Amino acid sequence: MTPELEKWAARGDFVRTALSDHRVFFRQFGDAEAAAGDTLLVLHGFPESSYSFHKVADGLAQRFRRVVLFDMLGYGLSDKPEAGYGYSLFEQADLALQVWRHLGVRGGHLLAHDMGTSVATELAARQIGATLPGAFEDGLLSFTFTNGSMVLDLAQLRASQKVLLSRAGPWASRLFNYRTFSQQVRSAHGTGGLDDKDLELMWENICRQDGQRKNHLLIRYLNDRKRFEKTRWLPALARVRQPVHLCWGDADAVARVEMTRYLKANVCTRAAVTLMPGVGHFCQISDPETWLRSVLGFYASL
Repeated sequence: MTPELEKWAARGDFVRTALSDHRVFFRQFGDAEAAAGDTLLVLHGFPESSYSFHKVADGLAQRFRRVVLFDMLGYGLSDKPEAGYGYSLFEQADLALQVWRHLGVRGGHLLAHDMGTSVATELAARQIGATLPGAFEDGLLSFTFTNGSMVLDLAQLRASQKVLLSRAGPWASRLFNYRTFSQQVRSAHGTGGLDDKDLELMWENICRQDGQRKNHLLIRYLNDRKRFEKTRWLPALARVRQPVHLCWGDADAVARVEMTRYLKANVCTRAAVTLMPGVGHFCQISDPETWLRSVLGFYASL
């Protein structure tokens, strides 16, 4: 493990899932006894991990007394099972609630990126339907969505994503290498700002437990998005009464800025919108100062 990831790992810990007994990595910043109103819960995207927030975590901790991050199953330092786990958005939402319960989290503000925005909309649906667990009694107090394919019809999926979703997905995963990965990530990002070191660390996290051979499993979440987006998740988001923030890098080539405009006009019309000019998909990595300023500006208004 490189020194950067070793340092990140050393300051975290693991929790085992209740049913499948898999290890899930998490990190906390600040006071573990902080109230829900002073707690920020962070969900990462595909093909990332909690480490994607390493440049902004300290800045978030200056605003919130407690910041909680974890690696979903299949990502980062968490286990990456090949069988017995479907990698659905419903399972990842269950996992989030398990981790938070283990840590004694009773609620908080939710911040999500990329795939994490889809997990966040499932959690929003559960809050609307009053099906969150009793231990999560304070609920989700606000929602911040950053650069995620929340309206799949408007997403410009990369060629590799389409192949991974096809019957050729397992074959494509076996051929997946750093060169292919770096090309596709830069293409998805849509602008400059991702340096080689950023990509190498992301790739290292992906490759743990042969994760690069399992991307066809992880990307199944897009099938969930296609199936439930219009019937469950967007209607739930339209009913959310807590503050909502759409914080978007407008140079994103996959989760295009048109999604923000669509969501504001047709779904969460009361949402606050912050556009980050010239910033791409992996905005918290490529331009952490702009991202942090944009995110914290919303929380300052609450």
